[in-house]
Amino acid sequence: MINPSTDRAPYNRIRTLPSALLFALVMLLPLAGLAQATNDGQKTSSNTGGGWHFHLEEATIDDVHRAIREGQITCHGLISAYFARAKAYNGVTNQLVTKDGKDVPSVSGVVRAGSPLKFPTKTVKASTILPDFDQYAGTPFDFGRMETTATNPSVYQQYGMTVGMPNAGQVNALQTINIRGERSVTCKGSFDADPSTGPLPAAAPKVCEEFRKQPDALERAAQLDAQYGGNPDVAKLPMYCIPFAFKDPYDTMDMHTTGGADARYDIDFPARDHTLVAELRKKGAIIYAKSVLTEYNGRGGDPGGKNKPAKVLLSDLGYQRSTWGGNPSSVFDSTRAASMGSSSGSGASVSANLEMCGICEESRASCRGPANHNSDALILPQKAMISFAGGAIGSDMYVDRAGIHCRTVRDAAKVLDALRDPVNGYYDPRDVMTTVPRSSILDKSYAAAAMMSGKPGLLKGMRIGIIRESMLTFPGVKADEPIVEAANKEIKEVLGKHLGATLVESVDPDWKPDPELQKMNPSYSQALAQIVPLIFPEILYRLTKDGKPLFPEFAAAIKPTEFASGKTFGTGTMKPIDYMEALTNGRVPIPKNLNIRVIQQEAESMNFHYMFMNYAQRRAADWRARGFVETLIDWPALNARSKFWGDDQRAAFKNWEEVDNMLNPLGERQGIAERAELRELLRRVEMKVIYENHLDIVVRLHSSLPPGKIGLAPWPEPEGDFRGEMPFGPNAGLTEVLVPAGYVRTAYDAVFKLSPDKKRYIAVNNNTPTALPAPGLPFSLVFRSEPGKEDLTLKVASAYQAASKHRVSPPAFGPIPGEDVILSGQGAATTLLSKPRRTDEAR
Repeated sequence: MINPSTDRAPYNRIRTLPSALLFALVMLLPLAGLAQATNDGQKTSSNTGGGWHFHLEEATIDDVHRAIREGQITCHGLISAYFARAKAYNGVTNQLVTKDGKDVPSVSGVVRAGSPLKFPTKTVKASTILPDFDQYAGTPFDFGRMETTATNPSVYQQYGMTVGMPNAGQVNALQTINIRGERSVTCKGSFDADPSTGPLPAAAPKVCEEFRKQPDALERAAQLDAQYGGNPDVAKLPMYCIPFAFKDPYDTMDMHTTGGADARYDIDFPARDHTLVAELRKKGAIIYAKSVLTEYNGRGGDPGGKNKPAKVLLSDLGYQRSTWGGNPSSVFDSTRAASMGSSSGSGASVSANLEMCGICEESRASCRGPANHNSDALILPQKAMISFAGGAIGSDMYVDRAGIHCRTVRDAAKVLDALRDPVNGYYDPRDVMTTVPRSSILDKSYAAAAMMSGKPGLLKGMRIGIIRESMLTFPGVKADEPIVEAANKEIKEVLGKHLGATLVESVDPDWKPDPELQKMNPSYSQALAQIVPLIFPEILYRLTKDGKPLFPEFAAAIKPTEFASGKTFGTGTMKPIDYMEALTNGRVPIPKNLNIRVIQQEAESMNFHYMFMNYAQRRAADWRARGFVETLIDWPALNARSKFWGDDQRAAFKNWEEVDNMLNPLGERQGIAERAELRELLRRVEMKVIYENHLDIVVRLHSSLPPGKIGLAPWPEPEGDFRGEMPFGPNAGLTEVLVPAGYVRTAYDAVFKLSPDKKRYIAVNNNTPTALPAPGLPFSLVFRSEPGKEDLTLKVASAYQAASKHRVSPPAFGPIPGEDVILSGQGAATTLLSKPRRTDEAR
């Protein structure tokens, strides 16, 4: 074994290898002693006869730095091993749904980790998943098909309807990997040759001369080895050699960046990094990959308009999908969704050990959903504590924010510390939303608060509120029961009995109170009743989809009053303003459905048109300042140069092109105003609950439902009700920390039935259980407190993770052959990393 501190020759030899050979060595270069991670998913080292031994699977930031110092690995060897894992596991997971079920021709996709993507030729016949399909008489379905992309017409991608392939052995989580020749379409292949190889081909765009000066991930790792050897300055470079993937909306100047879209930019990479990317680059991180996502952070929605889809999707369940990158799957079941929310690839790739950590984005579910579905840890800082709009394509500027996926809370907190600029802190002049009060940001290390052990009684004296609104089950519906029962037991056994916290549960008519626990007083509905009339009285005037009052008790108490244009209700005698005062002071009953689940619904915001224009104009201006021209600068250009995997998005984007006002139409609910009002309301409601119940933090179940079946029936909402209060944290803009809480071995998947008029398929609940193989499907707990109290949240979350140890490394993504061979650094390796068995033609 080499001594990195004294023998610099191996590092210098890696640095001076020709660039073409560097990638060839990805498949030849083994890594020191990478063995199977332990079953509990927490331990990443082993104490054999030779002492501590590094494992790649489940490795932490501290493990990497220790292994480098001890000479067990080099930075270049580590990144080589991650590339080898991408080659083995980052392939296609979905297959097409077609009308006839016939095979499709074999075609190739974009190059990833040295090989073109290969797609399955077998398809799923629609009638095998749709009952009475021969009787369907509705709008034509957008059936699956292979098409060439707009970005690169020489490669194919899946369009239209797909489902997940059973036992695919793949994850499809990273859409671009930072390696020469494949990290850009504008500068692909020989247009990205290392400068040492001589002039570029005559056909290469001029910008490629600038682009190729940037080292790829392997070359950067070799540079770090040559500069630091086995003695990196981790105080100055706390993210030294840590590979990160970034959700594609984040600008990376050395990789293809389009927000996941199949959009043909003149220059498919930006002129400068996003603020967070730049900060991590400065702190020694390897800018390694871009992760798959629901493009544009959720496809952008639809503002409404004259443009309608000619074909429709059966379902969008599990389509956390981009036209350019494809669709990922859950790491625990490749037929199920990788996320409920758009940062799907970030959560799946971290869980599959394809990189150390990922930077995600969330509007209302997009970081927490992937963490939940893939058993990751997550820190989602309060809205705009860290930058999002500092070089990113946004979708809803009032709620878009950045988050951190890692496998442990401790590592995520280390990343959060590293994102702090020594001069500006977390403030970013490019993101106006980062103008948060300085008092809301800790003046000490976040990681220091996340170092808790799981010893018994550690949380004694702390009071934790349980948000029962997140844990409801419903009559006649079994889908929620397995996770709710497991989560309730987990909270009581680990947080209460083991760690010693005092538990205080909220009150909801649909939750049977636990006689062993204290009750909140006031609870959330009581706090709402007191504050809604003061801050957001419009809520009480809301109508249901069929045009009736959402809160019938309000309508029954007041005199006839106009609720909306042409809509008058009221059969009582009270003035509405007098009802509001009486509700605040408890003289009228609280409406039965006035709760934190029902009030989260908001009107569509018109700002996506603005968000894309803002991004495109900035990106073009950055290139113009460097002497290059980017002409994709507005909505007409975007639509003319894009393809979409679903026709519904094509129609929606034409509607967005025609939007001309940030305001919703006059007389309708105003989306931007509602977001501001709702944030103020929710923050004050939660603080009232915290203050008057003397709580330190609150805990909630992320979702009572498991990952759903890709492309199949979603679970319908309970009749006359809403499931969960999941948007509360994002709508309030509060810091949330998510931790894996266990697995369930039973699911009750919804099914489709044909509507009576034969024109649509309706999702219905199904109480027939599906048995799941070990470890099962994951669920998570979410910890929360007010801005400026993140140290308390991190203390509880890290203590819970240390005590519970529920994170399990996904069984389908274990060590690849060759990972346990020691890296000597003495030139070319002698062991070829063999490929694991693949299924159904997919890689």
